[in-house]
Amino acid sequence: MHAKLTDLLIVCGLMLVASWFGVGDNQAPVDETSTYLVQARDIATACAAVNDLGGIVLAEYEIIRAVEAQLDSRQHRLMLALEGVRVFDNRTVRSSGKGGGPPGDEKEPDGSGPATESPVDTFYPSLVGADRLHDEGITGLGITVAVVDTGYWSFKGLEDDSTGRKRLVDVHVTTGQKSAFAWEDHSGHGTHVSSVALSSGKNADGKFNGIAPDADFMVVKAFDENGAGTYSTVIAALDYLLEKKDYFGLRVVNLSFSATPVSYYRDDPIAQAVMRLWQEGIVVVASAGNSGPGPMTVGVPGNVPYIVTVGAMTDNYTPGDSGDDYLATFSAAGPTHSGFVKPDLVAPGGHLLGLMEASWAKIAQEHPEYHDTKSHFQMSGTSQATAVVTGIVALLLQSDPTLTPDEVKYRLMAGSHRAETPTGGLAYSVLQQGAGLVNAYDAVHCSASGAANPGLNVGLELAGAEAYAGPVRRNPDGSYYIHGLSDEYTWDGRYQGSTGLIWSDALLWSDALLWSDGLIWSDGLVWSDALIWSDAVLQSNALVWSDGVTFSRKLTEAASTNAWVEQQ
Repeated sequence: MHAKLTDLLIVCGLMLVASWFGVGDNQAPVDETSTYLVQARDIATACAAVNDLGGIVLAEYEIIRAVEAQLDSRQHRLMLALEGVRVFDNRTVRSSGKGGGPPGDEKEPDGSGPATESPVDTFYPSLVGADRLHDEGITGLGITVAVVDTGYWSFKGLEDDSTGRKRLVDVHVTTGQKSAFAWEDHSGHGTHVSSVALSSGKNADGKFNGIAPDADFMVVKAFDENGAGTYSTVIAALDYLLEKKDYFGLRVVNLSFSATPVSYYRDDPIAQAVMRLWQEGIVVVASAGNSGPGPMTVGVPGNVPYIVTVGAMTDNYTPGDSGDDYLATFSAAGPTHSGFVKPDLVAPGGHLLGLMEASWAKIAQEHPEYHDTKSHFQMSGTSQATAVVTGIVALLLQSDPTLTPDEVKYRLMAGSHRAETPTGGLAYSVLQQGAGLVNAYDAVHCSASGAANPGLNVGLELAGAEAYAGPVRRNPDGSYYIHGLSDEYTWDGRYQGSTGLIWSDALLWSDALLWSDGLIWSDGLVWSDALIWSDAVLQSNALVWSDGVTFSRKLTEAASTNAWVEQQ
């Protein structure tokens, strides 16, 4: 009996080995499968393409007419050859949350959340004039803001508005986690960003710590507790927001993440989804990225010309003195590879105080020296600057709910304060500061009216009927200029025009580089015809694209929430 059992085991083993090599069944070995994004003229066509090749459709994303598909290498190869179908790698997405230990015992919030210490003064609401709007009763009430990030941690200053009303209207998770508490933020990035935009906590003088303390709040978690996700988790988040926008009255979306562009913006699936949200009346605010200070470093989706792209400045730890403010050295600069001026403006992004759970958040555990209090943490980045602008958009829309996304962007830029030298020249190129430092009060009370994206038609571009290029060109010597402007706007990435000011990692901007409180963009400088793309500027050989970077059907670089940077 023992011998027979031994023989049977040997035969089974040989059969298993044979199956590995396809012996005896005339079948090739099964390839390992991967997931891809398959895009076509509509979802039905994309599904049919996947099914015809024997692939598996995992999810559908109406926002970009695509499906997430499981394909082996043979199916992927055949899919790439199909006409009318585009295939993108579903690359890994990494968030900036690092370090720390495993999650603790999950618990459902009881509706109160941890109390935040008082008094805490975050300063940035007064730095951008939001406190003056709060005094006028403009606090974001009635406006719904969505934050796509690493999740949410229950804090009283986030769950409740200034009156104690529960304003968290929806929580959604696209990371594949199925637990009842999958929305929890074990990174810390998402909670911090959300609190910058929305905290209803107050300082000793009764001033709010967040920009829009009474706005409603949607959380969409696209990054898991390890700070990881995929292109599909991000696109699924944006697809969900499109589906629910009317039900929740969604008006503003905060995207504090960035990826290195590997194609023109219109060919990137995340950028396409962002454009669709803009087309549907949702103001999208995205970070320029923390990959500065070199030129052409603005990432996806901040390189999309339609949306509001935000760079970062810092008050140099002196919030009451604007004389030593400077552009954060990590803040990404334009132009984009399609020749557009980015960022559109800058906002405070240095050492911003925001809510973060000290015991659970990996960022807090990895950088404990930046805990200001048990619940408040200092963090720098264009992520935080983006959240400031997101909050300001909520204030602007409360003051005038009829504004379109283009009109919101125009008001923001028209109310911004540009950084000037003592002689009145630009302290930073428009490719570094855009329209300048955002100012909530001036944006709301701005008399300027117009659209920020004249000559562009997002519907035609999404349909593939038109493609656009911006006004930025590159000289043979490598410097950049804006078509139609004087030579003072020529910029080589190191020197700002005729000022002779060196732009490098080693230089902390001198006292001569100031944001002047009294100087704002005049009506003639808010992206006048000389500064913006015109109707006649379509895709052409004038497009700015760095050497060696070519379009690929595959995404070879992942998106991520902005990487950790040291405090500035």
